[in-house]
Amino acid sequence: MVVPAALISSMVGSINGYVFSKWKFKYSDIIFTLILFGMFIPYQAILIPLVQFMEKLGLRGSISGLVLVHVIYGIAITTLIFRNYYAGVPTEVLEAGRMDGAGLVGLYRHIVFPLSIPGFVVVLIWQFTQAYNDFLFAVVLTNNKTWPVTVALNNMAGSQIVLWNVQMAGALLAALPTLLVYILLGRYFLRGLMAGALKG
Repeated sequence: MVVPAALISSMVGSINGYVFSKWKFKYSDIIFTLILFGMFIPYQAILIPLVQFMEKLGLRGSISGLVLVHVIYGIAITTLIFRNYYAGVPTEVLEAGRMDGAGLVGLYRHIVFPLSIPGFVVVLIWQFTQAYNDFLFAVVLTNNKTWPVTVALNNMAGSQIVLWNVQMAGALLAALPTLLVYILLGRYFLRGLMAGALKG
């Protein structure tokens, strides 16, 4: 669930960030502000309409529906991170590409995307962690056949007796994926953050 959610939201955020940072058009600042507004909408405020919407799409109780929710909720933060990252890409590089005949898609594919690896590392780690640790959407939108690990771990607790050894073993196993991601990619995460922070 977390891999497609992280990949799709990162790609959409990358494209949005590129457009909003390097291609100014009418109402672009207003649209960008409205996208960012999505970061400040609490999950609890949209749960009931979200459940109704997912039921109409036939996605409630499925992993696909949970992926869709994480993609949509992740677009705001991924767009912001990539917009700030691409602001540091020299405009002269894109102008040289335009002189060579590259259009909007060509500039992104041949120039911007290859320069985006540090930004993608930051966004992918962020989105992976957010989707993996989510509990509220998971418990509302899935059922006992499609529970993510956070919901399954919560349901391991007994109503009267808690087997602490089982709980601790489950918590350790549940924490391993994010722990490994940060151990293996932590240095790239810091480099990506710094690359997006240093402009000009």
